[in-house]
This record gives sequence, C-alpha cells and structure tokens, in this order.
Amino acid sequence: MKEISLKGQKRAATGKKATKQMRKEGLVPCNLYGEARDENGKPQSLAFAVAATDLRKVIYTPHVYVINLDIDGEHHTAVMKELQFHPTTDAVLHIDFYEINEAKPLTIGIPVHLVGLAQGIRDGGRMNLSIRKIEVTAPFQQIPEQLDVDVTHLQIGKSIKVGELSYEGLEFATSKEVVVCSIKMTRAASKNAAATEEAAEE
Repeated sequence: MKEISLKGQKRAATGKKATKQMRKEGLVPCNLYGEARDENGKPQSLAFAVAATDLRKVIYTPHVYVINLDIDGEHHTAVMKELQFHPTTDAVLHIDFYEINEAKPLTIGIPVHLVGLAQGIRDGGRMNLSIRKIEVTAPFQQIPEQLDVDVTHLQIGKSIKVGELSYEGLEFATSKEVVVCSIKMTRAASKNAAATEEAAEE
C-alpha cells in the first residue's frame, strides 16, 4: 500500500461549539481509534485535528493509503475508516482513523481495477461496475493497492461475484454474493444479435 504523512494537533475541547470553531479555522476534527479501551471496555479515541487542505491528498484520490500521523510529535500509523461530509456543501466534517497493529489483521476497502477487454464489450455490450471497493482482511503489509479483476472472457448477461475471486493472503469481508461487475445488453448489441440470428436462419 502507498504511504503518506499527515500532521495533526491534539484537541482538548470536543463539543459542538469547539468543532464548529475548528472548521471555521480550516481544521477538520478527527478521532484515532486503536487498542485503547475505557473502563467499560469501549474503544477509546485520541481527538485531534488536521488542516483541511492537507487532507485533500488522501480524500480525493482512488488510492488507499497507510497514513503516518504526527500528532504533536507522537507518531501513529493508521488508515482512514470513516468520513463524514456536509450534505449540501460536500465539505469534510469529521474523519475517523484506525491505528494499525502489525500483529493483527486489518479490514479495509481496496479499489477494484478491471483488467482486459471483455468479450461482451466486443459484442456491443456495456460494462457495469457495481462496487468500486472490496473489503478485505489481512496483515497490512500484504494488502495490495488495488484488486485486479480479469474480465477478458466476461460475456453479455454475465457477471463476476466476489466469491469467484481469489487473492493469496487475503480474506474477503464483503459478501461472496455481491456482484463486482457485469455486462449489460445494449440496443446495438441486441440488433447485432438479431442480425446474426437472421443470417444463420437464411
């Protein structure tokens, strides 16, 4: 996986008023979750903030990054787990990060990359990518930047499901029944098929 560095600052105040003021100052409130638990056994987070301009390089990209966080001099290795956007402006309101533990497998969504020219496309069909990421579980050192899916032999009306895929060292967290991609019939393909049938009959 690609790596990138971000700098943040701890935040003592976590209420609505404080977070609203942070956003006015161009900062995005964030939480870092890891192994820490409170007395009730619930996950305990480290509250911090990152400049909105610095976050663009990790949010508006198809890549999944391992993020080297420097929070007031403390180093943490993490991945982004959840983003919250404003419903009308699309501004980033909040981000949850999850600290990587090298001894434990990580579950994260990895981008799907279709490889090859599908037979169904050659026949006039249209490719439909149903999901852009597949959730996988593995030690983070084994997680690839993308999942290559060979579609060369995919025909019109056919699909590829998660359960049909296999990658060494990776376990799927996404259901095996989820459709990754499929080839849809188009008007052009339908006309070609009809013309072929007529020619065969003649």
